[in-house]
Parts: sequence; C-alpha cells; structure tokens
Amino acid sequence: MEPEQPLQGAAASSTSTIEDGPTRIPIYTPEFAADPHSAYRRMRAEYGALVPVEMWPGVPATLVVDYNTAVRILGDPEHFPADPSIWQKTVPPGIPIMPMVEARPNAIRTSGPAHTRYRESIVAALAGMDLYTVQPIVERSAAPLINNFCQDGRADVLLQYVSPLVFTVFCQVLGCPPDIGERVAEASAAMFDGVDTDTVNAIMGGALLDLTALKREYPGDDITTRLIQHPAKLTDEEMVHQLVLLFAAGVEPPLNLITNTLLLILTDTRFGGYDSPHITTTTALQERLTTDPPMANYCITYPRHPILLEGVWLPAHQPIIISMTACNTDPKMNNGQSLDNSWVLTYSTGPHACPAPAREYGIMLARLVIDYLLDMLPEIRLAVPPHALEWRPGPFHRALASFPVVFPPSPPFEL
Repeated sequence: MEPEQPLQGAAASSTSTIEDGPTRIPIYTPEFAADPHSAYRRMRAEYGALVPVEMWPGVPATLVVDYNTAVRILGDPEHFPADPSIWQKTVPPGIPIMPMVEARPNAIRTSGPAHTRYRESIVAALAGMDLYTVQPIVERSAAPLINNFCQDGRADVLLQYVSPLVFTVFCQVLGCPPDIGERVAEASAAMFDGVDTDTVNAIMGGALLDLTALKREYPGDDITTRLIQHPAKLTDEEMVHQLVLLFAAGVEPPLNLITNTLLLILTDTRFGGYDSPHITTTTALQERLTTDPPMANYCITYPRHPILLEGVWLPAHQPIIISMTACNTDPKMNNGQSLDNSWVLTYSTGPHACPAPAREYGIMLARLVIDYLLDMLPEIRLAVPPHALEWRPGPFHRALASFPVVFPPSPPFEL
C-alpha cells in the first residue's frame, strides 16, 4: 500500500520516523504520574510536537504535545480515524488498558455513519437532562456522607465523599438503580486502574445489559431511557457500549476534576485559602481544566496509512494520543490566563468533542460537590504536604489515589 500523501510539505532530508531516536518514554509509570508537567516540558524540548511513547509496556504510541498539531489531527477523521480495530489485532488482547482503548460500537470508537448515528443518540439523550435537578441530588446525598466522618476530625475525602457522591449523582441522572450501580462502580474502577480486560468487560457488560433490560421494561425520565427511545433504535449490544462510554465519561473525569481543584484551593497561596475574596470555585475549576485536565492524555486516533506530519512519518494504525495537558500548556498558546479557556482541548475538538450538555453537567457537579464540602467543613485542610500525595499511575488520567484531610471535629449535620 502506498503511503498517504503528506499533510504538509517537507524535504526528504528533514523527515524522520517516529521510531527514530532514544527509547520510547513510558507514560504509565508512577514516576510519570508523580510529575507529568516536567515530563511534558522535556518531551517538547527534545522531540517537538510528536513524541515516541509507550502507553503500556511493549505497546508503542505517539503522544502529541503541540496544540496546533493536535487540533489538526482531531479535525481530520479521514486521515486519523478513531477506530482501533486493526491496531487491536497487533497487541496482546489481555493488556490491562484494553477496556479503555478497544474497539466498541459506540460514539468514541467509530467513524463515519456509525459514529454519526451513535453520537446523535447520545447528544439527544444528554440534551434531555435537567441540570436543575443536580443540586438537590447533591444536597440529599452529600450530608449523609459527611456525617460519616465529620466527628472524626480527619478523612479521606476522595474515598469517603467525592467518589461515592459523584457516582450516586450520575447513577440517578442515568436512571441506574443502586444494585446495578455497585456492579458498574466495581468495573469502572477496574477499567481505569488496569485490571484484566475479561474481568472488566464481564462485570460491566452484565450490569449494563441488566440496566438496558430494566429500562426497556420500565422507562423513566433519564438518560438510559432516552437512549433506548431514540430513533436510532440501538440494539442491546449497542446500548451496553454507549453506557460504557457514558459511565467512563460521567464518573472518572468529574471525580478527578473535583479532587484536583480542591487540592488547588487548599494549597495554592495565590488563593489565600477558601475564604479569600480573590478566588471562587468556578475560577479554580477553570484553571484546573486548563492546566491539569482530569483526562491528561486521550482522544486516540489511528492513521489509515503511513502519514507525514510535522516532518515525521507516523506508521499506519499505531495509536496517536493527544496530550490535552501538554497541549493546553503549550507555551505558544497558554498565556497563564484560565478564565477565557474555550480554546483548550480538555473536552477535545472536532467530530468527537465532548457534547455541551456533558460539559455543563461536569462543571456544575464539581462546583456543587466542592462548595458543599467547604460550606460544611470550612476549616478543612490537607493532612499531608502536597508532595506526599500519591498519584495513580496510568497513561490516561490525572488522578489522586487518596485525599487525606483534617479539620476541627464537628457534630453531625441535620438531614
């Protein structure tokens, strides 16, 4: 097969392949998770826009750390489709990251008419969501969680507050009952933490198939029902894979956004603490969405043919991963201001960009969860130095493993 025509002109003498140069940089290790920003700066200085990385041991990929290059790729699904089917045959099927990247008949892993059909059904289902119902759900669910630890004077707010609260709220807007939600929660955590593929898919698929059957028989005012009732007439299998996508996008990213923003509020001296008149939760959220998005590296595409980009030949069907974090902090684009950050790639761009209703939901949820905690426990502070916090390793997320805090013990709040 002939190589794809170059996307831009480049003299033969100035080109290279992504395989050239030193050993690939692993982006899945604890060391990378502990200080990714330093790694992105080194990558940019040494390689430019396109960086040879390993997304898992022995699994090569190209990481894009240049904003303009990323926009170009994400806006060109003809040359850079999102379907991993051919690539998937070249790697061991059981690698732990496979549930996050494998081919699925859903809106994030397809191109062309199939992608249009899936995306239109998801956008319509999300558009019917009433955001005004989110606040009362948070208020009903948050106080009992805080009451479980408020008398102790210390807690892990990630495990005891943020994680269960985010999952509870999303299950309610999705229409997922608690018993099925518990099974999905187990599989979701395993998917992001790299548990084996068969286990994740078995637990997740079974739970979401049960949810689909439940909503076909007992429809409600929820996202799952609207997906089922969409004119696309999704099959049970297609429903399961859309729900996998919705859970992956509706739980882990908001959870990470909340904890990463809370860390900023509690530790950054520019903000002077929660009582500072110079900062609002919304301002802190916008900064985190720019500088440390909850999904740091994702939006994966797979070139149909070998292709020349930025003077580098990229091999066919090998993953190209967009580093949203590195692109958002690209010195050519980022001037240090975060309030007007509509240009950032946190939600991707192009035909696979995150739909507006999902963005609004995630930001509103994060603000409510943070404000409720700080209103109820205003003297909360980090229990350890920031450098002692542990970041979960993995190629895709920017996620804390725990969030220990201390505060003056408080009596339970009235429910």
